[in-house]
Amino acid sequence: MHPYRNAALPIEDRVTDLLSRLTLAEKAGLMFHTMIAVEPDGTIAGGNEMIPSASALLQGKLINHVNILTFAPVPPERLATWHNRIQEIAAGTGHGIPVTVSTDPRHGVVDNPATSAAAGGFSAWPEPIGLGATRDPALVREFADIVRQEYLATGIRVALHPMADLATEPRWARTNGTLGSDADVVSSLISAYVLGLQGDTLGPSSVAAMVKHFPGAGPQKDGEDAHFPYGREQVYPGGMWDYHLKPFEAAFRAGVAQVMPYYGMPVDTSYEEVGFGFNREILQGLLRERYGFDGVVCTDWGLVTDAVIMGTDMPARAWGVEHLDRHTRVERILAAGADQLGGEHCPELIIDLVTDGRVPESRIDVSARRILRDKFRLGLFDDRRYVDPAVAARVAGKPAFRAAGLTAQRRCVVVLTDRPARPGARPVLPLTEGICVQLDGVDPVVAAGYAKVVDDPALADVAIVRRAAPYDPRGGGFEAFFHAGRLEWTAEELAPVLDLTAALPTVVDVWLDRPAVLTPLTGTAAALTGSFGASDEALLDVLFGRSPATGTLPFELPSSMAAVAASREDVPNDTADPLFPDGHGLRLG
Repeated sequence: MHPYRNAALPIEDRVTDLLSRLTLAEKAGLMFHTMIAVEPDGTIAGGNEMIPSASALLQGKLINHVNILTFAPVPPERLATWHNRIQEIAAGTGHGIPVTVSTDPRHGVVDNPATSAAAGGFSAWPEPIGLGATRDPALVREFADIVRQEYLATGIRVALHPMADLATEPRWARTNGTLGSDADVVSSLISAYVLGLQGDTLGPSSVAAMVKHFPGAGPQKDGEDAHFPYGREQVYPGGMWDYHLKPFEAAFRAGVAQVMPYYGMPVDTSYEEVGFGFNREILQGLLRERYGFDGVVCTDWGLVTDAVIMGTDMPARAWGVEHLDRHTRVERILAAGADQLGGEHCPELIIDLVTDGRVPESRIDVSARRILRDKFRLGLFDDRRYVDPAVAARVAGKPAFRAAGLTAQRRCVVVLTDRPARPGARPVLPLTEGICVQLDGVDPVVAAGYAKVVDDPALADVAIVRRAAPYDPRGGGFEAFFHAGRLEWTAEELAPVLDLTAALPTVVDVWLDRPAVLTPLTGTAAALTGSFGASDEALLDVLFGRSPATGTLPFELPSSMAAVAASREDVPNDTADPLFPDGHGLRLG
């Protein structure tokens, strides 16, 4: 038996032994972390122009880090079966290095192939910003521990989360994935999140956390997202660079295993104006040297190669180095201090760089060692390589986990206003069970468990309306998944809601994936609530008083778009005369 297969030896000795046996091609394969598709029935998907087949990745390119894309719900037991199938392929390839499977968040409601997946067979929780609305580290740790158990059962060993970014720019499309705007609050939640996934130390029962997006992706210029060329710039007009580092510092103290830098490039700072994945001052100087981080650094997806994603031409996010060829982009990423290239599958470029003498193989060994170390720590070379589909079916989405998720959904509902339906009456909340309600955006089957559902406003005692926060549609395909631009509704969008509020007492709930401008509703709605991925059941439990209202805003709600435009991207809660401040929330029950 080779020493690296001896579980009794220290991990560093096992890593050293295996590393000495690997070919350059195997080392290069370790340094890519890319997408792989899973069919709904758990079978291995064939390749296409966007995502190569498993055999092309694992056998052809010797890649063994993959993040799963599920374009339809996959039952947990079938995901486990798929996982075992790709491990079998890897076991017969080269030195049999096991595959590390990762995923973006998949316990909420947002289904965006670039950022998160809907819960499907897993327990359903609020979106991350909803966890921020609870401000409860104990709840976040419970959530992350349940995520850990469900991931572990299905073979997922790296979480491409949490996001430690701060929601300081109201228009940013990825606000929903953050834990809020206040660095101190977010720091406490991030620490709990990392500990829930990994435990006190990374080991065979852990899921490795990849915290992102270093050094903080919140200050996007005008709120545009760095997935796209028009959003490549990060700006700090308020001089709050260090403020955005606080949640990452908390993650480091919690022992986070891996880090992902963002696409953005800093503008008008002391740092070079190139994307963070290419930026040696950021990765080597700040992350490695100042913070002493020696774990795996994986770039965000697609820094090197142009691609077609869902029919959309996507240039490589090589911001600031667009003029460089692919080989030189990879060379810059390695020189910056990154270990893995996310979303890419071109190890031949690293082989070329070493063969041509542009990058020494010793530099490749540094990253390969870090990467292998995590595989050994996670037990993938030992008894954690395969999972039991029956256990996956029993653990993922089990009743106790679903109940905990529903409780968290209730706790994230924020009551913003609660007025009397008429002069001299009590505030409208909590609603009385059995009343007649008219619905807009609420499932009548669910609502029937609380009230009598009617279609005629004249017969209704109250209306309940649910709306998503407004945004500017930016076109189809991949770009359509990113809600950006305006935060206020058009007159046409508002008209049906205002008609209802004029006709009868109306409760309006807004899904705040971004901090919407709710000014037109505050004087007309009988009650106004904000939610963050709460189901109809969770919302109605709060509205009808079955559960107390305890959520508070994780960011301020601006009073106008003019105030948003005048605010500074890097400064938290910076709009003039906000409609509701950060932390606002009426407590009921």
